[in-house]
Amino acid sequence: MNQETLQHGVHLTFYCHSRTRHDGLLLSEWLLEQAKQHGLGGGSVFRAISGFGRHGVLHEEQFFELADDLPIKIEFLLLEEQAQMLLQLVRDADVDATYASYPASFAVLGRH
Repeated sequence: MNQETLQHGVHLTFYCHSRTRHDGLLLSEWLLEQAKQHGLGGGSVFRAISGFGRHGVLHEEQFFELADDLPIKIEFLLLEEQAQMLLQLVRDADVDATYASYPASFAVLGRH
């Protein structure tokens, strides 16, 4: 019988545009790679269909322009110390991005 262990940590989300690059990679790829290299578990990237950010420019998916620079979010569920490590890596690399962080409880269901 599997027993799930509820952990308390942080839901860390970064926001940028799909074409944003850092160190030669898409920022989303760079963030995922940093998390992977430091053993921080998984992350996911989600694309918006429309949105605007701190500069007030509206980006939206158009039928004839599907490759537009759409807003994306990169999410991680991490322990507090892991979230702080990732944020420090981002700060040290001088990445230009917006992030949100809020408390989260999480567990793995099923076989693990």
